Amino acid sequence: MSTSPAQSAVSPPSVGLPGASGPSGVSGPAGSDGPPADGPAPGPRLLHPDPMVRRLAGITLVNTVGSGLSLAVGVLFFTRVLGLSAAQLGFGLTAAGLCGVAASVPAGRAADRWGARPVLVVLIAVNALGTAGYALVHSFPAFVALACVVSAVDRGAAAVRNALYAEVLPADRRVAGRAYLRVVTNVGICLGTALGAVALQVDSRPAYLAAILADAASYLVVAVLFHRLAVPAAGRSATPSGAAGRPGDAGKVGDAGAAGAGTDGLPGRRRNPALRDGPFLLVTVLNALLCLQFAMLEVGVPLWVVQHTEAPRITVAGTLIVNTLLVIALQVRATRGTEDPLTAARVCGRAGLILAASCLVLALAHGLPAVVAAVVVLAGVALQAFGEVLSQAGGWALSYDLAGERDHGAYQGVYNAGSAASLMIGPAVVSTAVVGWGLFGWVALGVLLAAAGLAMGPAVRWARRSGRATGG
Repeated sequence: MSTSPAQSAVSPPSVGLPGASGPSGVSGPAGSDGPPADGPAPGPRLLHPDPMVRRLAGITLVNTVGSGLSLAVGVLFFTRVLGLSAAQLGFGLTAAGLCGVAASVPAGRAADRWGARPVLVVLIAVNALGTAGYALVHSFPAFVALACVVSAVDRGAAAVRNALYAEVLPADRRVAGRAYLRVVTNVGICLGTALGAVALQVDSRPAYLAAILADAASYLVVAVLFHRLAVPAAGRSATPSGAAGRPGDAGKVGDAGAAGAGTDGLPGRRRNPALRDGPFLLVTVLNALLCLQFAMLEVGVPLWVVQHTEAPRITVAGTLIVNTLLVIALQVRATRGTEDPLTAARVCGRAGLILAASCLVLALAHGLPAVVAAVVVLAGVALQAFGEVLSQAGGWALSYDLAGERDHGAYQGVYNAGSAASLMIGPAVVSTAVVGWGLFGWVALGVLLAAAGLAMGPAVRWARRSGRATGG
């Protein structure tokens, strides 16, 4: 149950509450989450050495435990308690996903204008009220309207949260910090899902309502914790001494007193700089293509196992366990060396090739004896997990490196919108074009993932020629 790229701590649901933190993004995003002060990223450890990352980890844990709880009961709550049909639920989740994609960009701009923390607190508080509001829904139109609101504020919060990380974490530690938060996210989702299993076992309206309301309460706690989070007045996002900033950033910071002058890099301008940044938009699209791996894991693998292989159905649960354990063990280590944009791009290239290999291995499970097929499927998912942690580490680095230090809200909003769009359409693409086409479908998906990863290198070189990428 890996987390979405879009945010580390929160991700859009494939099943469950619209906007709830969930697997794959399991996000991105969420989503939707480090190393010591000096030196390379260490292996997994219980407590992070950076006090700020520890605070963020505590907030992330509260958020994702609540979200894992709602994810476990979401589908049954909507269908058995609210009385929605499968078609109504699917339509509502699709509409909510569209609203989530649309909300990311304006939310990011709001963070640049009014500050990431206050905007994030408001969005999470609204999310708490919206989640609790499901208990009062008694009609399909009301469900769709509320689901759209919840998804919009959730995806907006994912973009703003990533911008907040840029404010409170030094530039040279953001990616490793997010990797640690992503590990915490996986742990929190697992704990929440285990609690949700209790409600599933009880299988009653009060039990499902209690799970939904507990998730709403967790959002309120998270809003309070973010409100109390200390954000340095000058912002920790300024490039640390000795590190190269993006060409032109020094002049922008020096003009900070001219807020509202409309110059590039100032939060008061009307035009979104990320939408006019060709290299960044290309990286966003390539990252969105790499995010198809999450639909592959959550939708493609279960359908493939059940419909096209002899592997026992319990293999589906095994794939989620393998993925979760490998992400927890490897995500922090995968950030090593991604401080340089060209290296981060090469990491994405390797990730694309590994993901392509995982597609081919999964395809080979067709026609094999049950036990052998199960082993092959688990091997394919293990390769996917390796590709996942690399693609996430490289993608995070590029999303920050290609943004101006004063524009993280705008850039994270656009980047998160790309990831959210992929997570929304991914299940339909994988279930029809991949699983439906069998071996050819898996090969086609593998080629697409490999091409997306390898294209990151030329995209970053384009950014360097345009003066957009930092590092050597």
